[in-house]
Amino acid sequence: MDTKILENNMKLTHITKLLGLFVLTAATSQIATAEDSDWKHTDRKDYGWYIGGNIGQSYADIDEERITSSLLSSGFITTAFDADEQDTAYKLFGGYQFNRFWAVEFGNFDLGGFDFTATTQPAGTLSGAIEIAGYNLDLVGIIPFTERFSMFGRVGAQYAEAEDQYRGTGFVNVLNPNPEESDTNYKVGLGFQYAISRAMDIRLEGERYRIDDAVGNTGDVDMLSLGLVYRFGQTAAPAKSARVAPTPAPVPEPILVIVPAKEEYCSILDIQFDINQDSIELDDQEKLSVIGTFMKKYPETTAVIEGHTDNVGSPANNRELSRQRAEHIVDYLVTQHNIERSRLKSYGYGETRPIANNNTEAGKRLNRRINTIIACAEDIEGLEPIGARMTMALQMEFDNNQATVKPLYHDELMQVAQFMRHHPDLVAAVEGHTSNQQGATGEQSMRLSRQRAQNVVNYLVANFGIDRSRFSSEGFGDTRRVAYNTTLEGQQENQRVNIIFIYK
Repeated sequence: MDTKILENNMKLTHITKLLGLFVLTAATSQIATAEDSDWKHTDRKDYGWYIGGNIGQSYADIDEERITSSLLSSGFITTAFDADEQDTAYKLFGGYQFNRFWAVEFGNFDLGGFDFTATTQPAGTLSGAIEIAGYNLDLVGIIPFTERFSMFGRVGAQYAEAEDQYRGTGFVNVLNPNPEESDTNYKVGLGFQYAISRAMDIRLEGERYRIDDAVGNTGDVDMLSLGLVYRFGQTAAPAKSARVAPTPAPVPEPILVIVPAKEEYCSILDIQFDINQDSIELDDQEKLSVIGTFMKKYPETTAVIEGHTDNVGSPANNRELSRQRAEHIVDYLVTQHNIERSRLKSYGYGETRPIANNNTEAGKRLNRRINTIIACAEDIEGLEPIGARMTMALQMEFDNNQATVKPLYHDELMQVAQFMRHHPDLVAAVEGHTSNQQGATGEQSMRLSRQRAQNVVNYLVANFGIDRSRFSSEGFGDTRRVAYNTTLEGQQENQRVNIIFIYK
């Protein structure tokens, strides 16, 4: 018997087999919408390389009517027909996503195997089986519904190898029992994707592969599968559980602000300085990495560095101090981030442009600042600024000339320990400070501040089991004031311990 009786034995699988996909993803979209309130798209890159894999079920529709008709034309009556039209299928793939809407994928697939057995009269059987595997290249179009949940469609080319096996018994004779065929055809697909983290997606999709078998017949095999996608180069989101209680007079944290303005995007960064200081502190160095990253991403941008002071001191001295502060920022960006000096300009405005009332300590602190204003860029796609360090300024009140950690601060220190447990790659720098202790020398103040910082480290190690190697401690005495020591309130603000988290 000629094996052409299998012509078109792989027919279209009914589209209703994909209905389960829509039901499940409809429910998932409700969850995604609810959770997107605290998912920030800038924490995730919707471009770049990724890899993944799917596993699921493949479906074929063996044409029993045509096979039995072909047997009948050869003089055989089919008395029984058994078919296995499903099998486990999988695919492995890699891809590159250009933006939120387009990607290209390449990979290999194995659709499994399908077979049938026809029992005939005169006595005999005809058995057929086919196994299908190959490679594909797809263009993927993406429709984002929310920051986490999206729909995608694919169209592409696939190269498939079909290995057939036919066997006849009794009066049924097979002329070519092991034909093989390979050919390039199209494939299409439809699916839904949900981001379960910034680096990992889950997919549910249905695909259709156009397949040729070894005797020149064509048909379709459908695959319904569930898969995971891993995206390279993602950054972790900040932990929601570690929130720091604000200080009595909080200083706004410097942040990167990217705001639309006539289809352009600008960046502004504010940094506050200690009293009469122009050096760049440990926590501010990482925050300036945001500026360095932005300007490297957009080499056409320029920046103006503005220095400002409060009104304590002479106008001439304040103008010179503000100029030095701005120039130090320029030097740091040039030496540490390789920004061309010609792209940076510095100005010192002294006390002439206050943004708060200089009659209060909080107002003076806000006026001791640097403004970094960066020229607008027309495209922010792909910007991944280095995240700033998180700083906890713990306003710990110590008894005069004492370094004992008081019980009322134990809850705040527990928050520090919980945050470090949640982020095992973090290390922390603990800085101790004092006011101008009455009757104390500079060396005594320095020693007291070091002891206060060390006692905070000892408490975290002894009570919460944080590894001591994750801490460094340093005392600065009264050299880094955040308030003037002319009032009791100012002196108390200067008696503090800062904990600076550093991401390795």
